Amino acid sequence: MTSLVRHITIDCGDTYTLGNFWGKVLGASLADDDQPGDSEALLVSEGGTLLFIQVPEGKSAKNRVHLDLQPQDLTRDEEVDRLLALGATLVGDHRRPDGTGWVTLADPEGNEFCVERSAAERAA
Repeated sequence: MTSLVRHITIDCGDTYTLGNFWGKVLGASLADDDQPGDSEALLVSEGGTLLFIQVPEGKSAKNRVHLDLQPQDLTRDEEVDRLLALGATLVGDHRRPDGTGWVTLADPEGNEFCVERSAAERAA
C-alpha cells in the first residue's frame, strides 16, 4: 500500500487572506464556502491543493518544506515581478549571470517559496 498527498497544509493567521494571495499566484479560487474569519480555507489548483489552517502563533523559523513554482506563461523574472506586485517579499536572489538559478520569496505571512525558470527558459 502507498499513500497519496491529499493537500499541502499551510499554517497561518488569516486563512482567507492568505488563501486569496495564493489563489492569485496559482490562478485559482478558494472554495465557494470559504469566508473571511473561517479557521480553514481550501484552494484547489491545477498543480495541487493547498489547505490553509488558522493557528494562534506566528511564523518563527525558516520553513522545513516549501513550494517551488515554475512559471507557465511568463519568464522567471517576469513572474518574480508579478508576485512582488501581489504582496510577496524578496528573501534571496539566487539568479546567476548565465540565466540559471532561482529567487526565494515569502508570502504575506512570511512562508518562503521559490520561483524557478520556466520550461521554455530551461529548454533554451
